[in-house]
Amino acid sequence: MNLMKSLIPAVAIVALPQMGLAQEAATGEPALHTQYIFTTLLFLMGGFLVFFMAAGFAMLEGGLVRSKNVAMQMIKNIALFSIAAIMYWLIGFNLMYPGDGWTISGWLGPFFSTTVLDPVGVGADAAALDYASIGSDFFFQLVFVAATASIVSGAVAERIKLWPFLAFVVVLTGILYPISGSWKWGGGWLDARGFSDFAGSTIVHSVGGWAALAGAIILGPRIGKYKDGKVHPMPGSNLALATLGTFILWLGWFGFNGGSQLAMGTVGDVSDVSRIFANTNMAAASGAVAALILTQVLYKKPDLTMVLNGALAGLVSITAEPLAPTLFGALWIGAVGGIIVVFAVPMLDKFKIDDVVGAIPVHLFAGIWGTIAVIFYGEANLGSQLLGIIAYGVFTFAAALVLWTILKSTVGIRVSEEDEINGLDMAELGMEAYPEFSKG
Repeated sequence: MNLMKSLIPAVAIVALPQMGLAQEAATGEPALHTQYIFTTLLFLMGGFLVFFMAAGFAMLEGGLVRSKNVAMQMIKNIALFSIAAIMYWLIGFNLMYPGDGWTISGWLGPFFSTTVLDPVGVGADAAALDYASIGSDFFFQLVFVAATASIVSGAVAERIKLWPFLAFVVVLTGILYPISGSWKWGGGWLDARGFSDFAGSTIVHSVGGWAALAGAIILGPRIGKYKDGKVHPMPGSNLALATLGTFILWLGWFGFNGGSQLAMGTVGDVSDVSRIFANTNMAAASGAVAALILTQVLYKKPDLTMVLNGALAGLVSITAEPLAPTLFGALWIGAVGGIIVVFAVPMLDKFKIDDVVGAIPVHLFAGIWGTIAVIFYGEANLGSQLLGIIAYGVFTFAAALVLWTILKSTVGIRVSEEDEINGLDMAELGMEAYPEFSKG
């Protein structure tokens, strides 16, 4: 009897796709319930892979900041994800995907429209059978906005106060990101103009990069970073941790790009997801190798942090169009991203813009490149791509600059010189990530 009970769910799981395949064979179209189930599953699997990227960002940042600031980066990362989850439910999701509820058509969705999930045990007659469950869609979109906030966290590390940073995250995740995201992914004005960004080279990564750039400019560099006309390196506390973080981000990117297929109910969709996986991996690998070779040529020794960021830049570069390119196409697009990082990091130093983890070169510069690269394989034209890049850049940078300036002039965003020298772990949190080492 117990054996029969255990077999029933397994039989049902096997029978369901078979029923769908039988209908597909008879009509040429997959059963709607099959599309619904497998697309929902894609969103859930992709979503928890992208969620794991939160751990990747935390480990990458924890490894690239100095030991006296590691606990601060950890609390910022878990807090920003939690805030993003609440704000995206409260405002962001429906603001970004307004459907017929635009406040200003194509430009601005409804404010204060909270997300409502499908009813418990929803039946096929009430479900969106041609798409996926609301819960899976909401969760999948949510983890993207959290990734955007994580980009900002690394760039402004080691000198920003906790609560002003989190206040910025509230606005970024609840208002700024959803508004600009609606312009393309919500069916807004940029979508109508033919702008193309498959999984977010611009919509996610460049937006995070623009917000980070504004923050780094308003904050100013860390004490001692630029002195006597020279750049003084400030090595991170744990490059093994940074490497682990990069591999976690690499893994999560399969969900980031693969889930953005937004369908897994047909043979073609599943095949396309596998193609996206392969291209995503190739771009990361070529970005890392390009940075490895280039740093050897330029500096006579390879630079691990550049190689890590080269892999991430390759991933960002392919994100705007991970489906259409061949594997060779993904290779050269990712390689260009890795090259961009190697030159962009010292360029920012020349302007005395202190980006602790290299977030701006990786997410902003490589994001712009990836969005332009769509023209080589996608259906977009250069004009529409440049329009989107400019629109997202102007809106996000200007809004972030105003917000950072307001926070600076009201509550202050930078810790005192003494607290910065002693470390934010003790100054802001009263605890240390590595207490044994600090006590000698």
